[in-house]
Amino acid sequence: MDDVTLRLSVRDLAEADLPSCGWAGSPRHVRELVHQIRRAEAGEVDYLAVCTPVGLPVAVGGVDYVPAPGAGTLWQLGVHPALQSCGIGTLLIRAAEHRITARGLTVAELAVEDTNPRARALYERLGYRPFGHVPDAWDVEDEDGTLRWYETVCTLMRKSLA
Repeated sequence: MDDVTLRLSVRDLAEADLPSCGWAGSPRHVRELVHQIRRAEAGEVDYLAVCTPVGLPVAVGGVDYVPAPGAGTLWQLGVHPALQSCGIGTLLIRAAEHRITARGLTVAELAVEDTNPRARALYERLGYRPFGHVPDAWDVEDEDGTLRWYETVCTLMRKSLA
């Protein structure tokens, strides 16, 4: 098999990207990304896209500076399912950490569902350490458009960027 090397870039997610982000979640989630883009424009968050040379996002995720004063909270991290385990998630997280340090902060935090050991292993490999657990819940849109309440437990993880 031949190897293919693809140059990826990281930039702010733009509203024009949203039609190409159907892989990132339900249609409702993708529509709600407009709100996160507005928050980014206001400086409350950074919302990043890892893109192919033609500008198509293959990973997205945010850093929220509101929930944990003095830290950047990584959230809504996702890589296109066909491209997982290729290092793209690591690229996204490193770019998010760079955004955090560019704001003069030295701590990154995130929450990972206890039912997602693969993601947790990635975060641990990148230096994140658990510091607590918290229940979490949100609306999930089913394929037929029905909303249902999803409940889970997350492990809180933290990394010093100093």
